[in-house]
Amino acid sequence: MFKARRGRDKQAGGTAVLVADAPADSATLDSVTPADTVTPADSATLDAVTPAVAPADAVTSAGAPAYAVTSAVAPADAVTPDAPAYAVTLDSVTKTYQTGTTRVQALDGVSLGLRRGSFTAVMGPSGSGKSTFLHCAAGLDQPTSGTVWLGDTELTRLDEKQLTVQRRTRIGFVFQAYNLIPSLSVRDNLTLPLRFSGVPVDEAWLAQVVREVGLTDRLTHRPSELSGGQQQRVAIARALITRPEAVFADEPTGALDSRTGKQVLQLMRSLVDSLGQTILMVTHDPIAASWADRVVFLADGRLAGELTEPTADTVAAHLTHLGEW
Repeated sequence: MFKARRGRDKQAGGTAVLVADAPADSATLDSVTPADTVTPADSATLDAVTPAVAPADAVTSAGAPAYAVTSAVAPADAVTPDAPAYAVTLDSVTKTYQTGTTRVQALDGVSLGLRRGSFTAVMGPSGSGKSTFLHCAAGLDQPTSGTVWLGDTELTRLDEKQLTVQRRTRIGFVFQAYNLIPSLSVRDNLTLPLRFSGVPVDEAWLAQVVREVGLTDRLTHRPSELSGGQQQRVAIARALITRPEAVFADEPTGALDSRTGKQVLQLMRSLVDSLGQTILMVTHDPIAASWADRVVFLADGRLAGELTEPTADTVAAHLTHLGEW
């Protein structure tokens, strides 16, 4: 079952930093044949960085982003090309939508890094850019300018076919809608991404994932035979089956009651603590956000603050300051 580690009684407070926003569509499983991928050199080393060059030129000849350190002392855990400390890095990312004569700036110069093995929640008022942020970070949408890195691979240099390969093999997705195939068993739903990629099932890993999400006795069931919470656990397990470098969750508890939602959040917390999984979650719920290691706030497409070791109260207070509540 889960290692339910809600953990710490977090103290009120937290430091504010600048944060940003994202668009809002959902994704289903990709079904395109693999293609060659591009693998540039190293990636960024800071949680919040400013580019040393203009966003459009934010790639060096070696293929890695160039950064100016925003603190007086360089971080001790400097990244190497072989082992980037950040699972996902966004550098000066902007996203603009044009509808007729109307121009909407969804993201405005967002720079952020997600450390490996961390749980980050993204919050902000409606229209702040949360969904757009998630979609650009996950390779579901290309930014207008700036760069996005998955480990040491620059996603913004890939075409759609190459992005499909990255999403299928290195990224996991969990959405408010479970997106399960009704006619397939739990096992077949879990292993569907592997079948699309032509990868054999690692039975030992499948057993571990199923055990982690508490579905060992449900593998032969159909989705209609499961509760909402169980279906979301299947969706989470499916996101983990390819051993992704990062899991992106868009309102994963939005369709669940509070008790079931808490169980799903316990599971996500456990996956970070026990498996070292990197998770980015977009949510409107301060209680859900309090399960994360860090909460990043967006307003008008820009980073608008950050809390570490958040509590529901400190998150709600920060949202009040942003005019959300």
